[in-house]
Amino acid sequence: MLRGILTNCTKSTCVATTYNILKRLLSTQLMNDGKLIIVKEGEGQSASTTDDRREMKFPTVWLRDNCQCSECFHDTTKSRKINWERCSTETAIRATQVTVDCNEKAINVDWQDAHKSKYDLKWLRQRDFSAEQRKKYIEEVYKPKEIMWGQQDFNDILKIYDFQKIIANDLDLYNWLKSLAVYGVSIIKNAPHDTTVCRQLADRIGFIKRTTYGEEFEVKSKENARNYAYLMTPLPLHIDLPYYEYIAGINILHCLVQSKSTGGANLLTDGFYVAEKLKQNYPQYYEVLLKTPVDWYDIGKDSGMEFHNIWREPVINVDCDGRYHRINHNTTKRDSHFTVPLEIVDLWYEAYDKFLQIAYESTVEFKTNPGELFVFNNRRMLHGRTAFIDSSENKRHLIGAYVDWDIIYSKMRILKAKMENV
Repeated sequence: MLRGILTNCTKSTCVATTYNILKRLLSTQLMNDGKLIIVKEGEGQSASTTDDRREMKFPTVWLRDNCQCSECFHDTTKSRKINWERCSTETAIRATQVTVDCNEKAINVDWQDAHKSKYDLKWLRQRDFSAEQRKKYIEEVYKPKEIMWGQQDFNDILKIYDFQKIIANDLDLYNWLKSLAVYGVSIIKNAPHDTTVCRQLADRIGFIKRTTYGEEFEVKSKENARNYAYLMTPLPLHIDLPYYEYIAGINILHCLVQSKSTGGANLLTDGFYVAEKLKQNYPQYYEVLLKTPVDWYDIGKDSGMEFHNIWREPVINVDCDGRYHRINHNTTKRDSHFTVPLEIVDLWYEAYDKFLQIAYESTVEFKTNPGELFVFNNRRMLHGRTAFIDSSENKRHLIGAYVDWDIIYSKMRILKAKMENV
């Protein structure tokens, strides 16, 4: 913005001119008896009138709580040092003066209790209380906004990635993770014929989530199977582990050997899309599935470990921002205990039946080949499998693993910050 203005300045006049221009483009105002600070910032060279200037408002109680000085904030751990009790008094949260530091592009605040604070302008912009900035933070830093899709959209939203590029390159890793966060599903090709592929991918992100079935798990037909997935029969749409409060985030399924029979294909439906269709077209059913808790359970023994897991939660879950957070559906793991009032039961079954009708109408079917990984959001995607028939020469064999979304989002933020700095 200033480059054209300063082209012909001498060094000394340039410094003075820069300071004066910044001073004109940045100003502050103390309001509400010292309890609100308004920061006005020019958005361009023509920002000489009030109408051309962006206004940010900050409550002084928030500013004092988030003072970044060494007395209040520990920079190495990125942690607040002060206790709230120290700044809860009237004198502590009341500002007496606010000034602009144009050299450092910062705002200085003097407090009634004689404390002094400095706030970087860029830092303030990122924490502006405007609706636009709040939305930007929630959708770009907190979690990317999901794009829901139906059967007709699948070929457009499905992204294909290369295993070796994800392992070797941070940009490819970030793009894959972001696509997974937005669309909920991806395919990775060119993985080696190696039983450690899932672990390699999980380690590239962070680490594997361990469950009662271990860290990596094998999906293949087994005699005396202790899990329904280990049969050759059709596997209906479901999510994994609905009986966990701390549910697995993504499911990684590496195809080592694929069935040569006509079966063994993946079934997939976007559960968020199904919930939204239900909300739009059958709002009463939507409310029932949003508010009625269901008992999910898993009882068994695997690798010498016995377990009896129970979690109660509705089919549809939203977070504090009203965004879909988790879909629970797994017919094989829905308990016969249904701990709700008697009069709710019939209506719940009607709603559940409609949910499943929409889900199956929206299902896509595809088959992965050896060396491909099918990766999807386990909190969002309903997945299943068509029946298959093993032979003595050909036994369908997948290896799977889980990674938590907390670990994925953390990795994405770190990668994004590194790339922005570069």
